[in-house]
Amino acid sequence: MFTTKYGTPIEPRNFDRSWHARIARAGVPRITVHDGRRTCGSLLADLDVHPRVAMAILRHAQFAITMEIYTEVSDAATRTDLKKLGDSLT
Repeated sequence: MFTTKYGTPIEPRNFDRSWHARIARAGVPRITVHDGRRTCGSLLADLDVHPRVAMAILRHAQFAITMEIYTEVSDAATRTDLKKLGDSLT
């Protein structure tokens, strides 16, 4: 999935060291690469990015994978949309 600047595969342990170093520099809680992908999917959903665009960004072949596994709608987004629904009914 990732390559060196020369186009060769990155040794998994080197990738892990780089990943964890970037997390430490950012000052955020330590997460796995997979959790990072899930976070990206959820942020894209919160930003109202079209699901097909999110699918392309996450490089999924199936729409269902993006929507069912990689996106979680935040409580704030849910409340906002429920308020919109309520406002439309009054």
